[in-house]
Amino acid sequence: TINLPFITATAEGPKHLDVVLSRAKIEELCADSIDRCRIPLEQALKDAKLKLSELDEVVLVGGSTRIPAVQALVKRLTGKDPCQGVNPDEVVAVGAAIQAGILAGEVKDILLLDVTPLSLGVETLGGVMTRIIPRNTTIPTKKSEVFSTAEDGQRSVEVHVLQGEREMASDNKSLGTFHLHDIPTAPRGIPQIEVTFDIDANGILSVAAKDRASGKSQSITISGSSILDKTEVERMVREAERNAETDRKRREQVDTKNAADSMVYQAEKQLKELGDKVSATDKHRVEALISNLREAIKTDNYDRMKSLGQELQQALMDIGSAVYAHAGAGSSQSNGTGDRRSDVIDADL
Repeated sequence: TINLPFITATAEGPKHLDVVLSRAKIEELCADSIDRCRIPLEQALKDAKLKLSELDEVVLVGGSTRIPAVQALVKRLTGKDPCQGVNPDEVVAVGAAIQAGILAGEVKDILLLDVTPLSLGVETLGGVMTRIIPRNTTIPTKKSEVFSTAEDGQRSVEVHVLQGEREMASDNKSLGTFHLHDIPTAPRGIPQIEVTFDIDANGILSVAAKDRASGKSQSITISGSSILDKTEVERMVREAERNAETDRKRREQVDTKNAADSMVYQAEKQLKELGDKVSATDKHRVEALISNLREAIKTDNYDRMKSLGQELQQALMDIGSAVYAHAGAGSSQSNGTGDRRSDVIDADL
């Protein structure tokens, strides 16, 4: 029986609510919401990389978990009876109090592990997000990745810090940007720039970029990167799931384009380094492939980028094999004219 007196008033006087509602009717009205409880449970197990058989206890949180249908669903999904030793109305406050005690140093025999609600990373060539700290990583944590430059002679890099689960940088939340200047002049891909993400127990994120050659570094500190509204986190995760296939295709296209551009650069570099060691026929073949691949990149023809990239890679391997074989033949002829006794010593070594 639901009895709510004086819920409103009209010209005729106060109005009261007095309704008899059966458990069957409540479960019918709440069926969709109760069934949705399955999704976060499965996601939590997936994120934790755990099987149902590895669960020790199931703790219910929130007053609505007292509904028998919710408890029955949990038991059906996990095969375990929910723990009855914790008040679902107080469990979150109790956990927060324990965590406060741990951070203050007053509680030493309990360890509560917080996690990052969303992945953290940086924007890289092509506007993609490269993850450095994956979602649900236990904090405090510290991770580093090494990146390089995208252009010859590049003297500075922009470090764009992102948070989210989408593949493209523009679809994620921007946390901040900083620049690392005065990188020593070098060909693309040579400088080694170490980017380090460091999250402390309070969720404060520090991002640093350091050029290994010069030792120059720059950093940024972002407070509250892990303190996001639950609704916002869930929205971003749902968006990522809903757009997963589209994002995968966009990421694949960017990766294909980056690989093709890198192949063009490597091919031109190899031709220049080998010079006259490459036959005119091979050189003409590679130059034609480079030209065609550049055109495919310009017109965003991804299928052609893949096929031409494979052809160009094979052509470079053929040139490398031919140059190596020629050098080996010349070395053998030179050794054949030397002292016989010297050959025996070389073989022994």
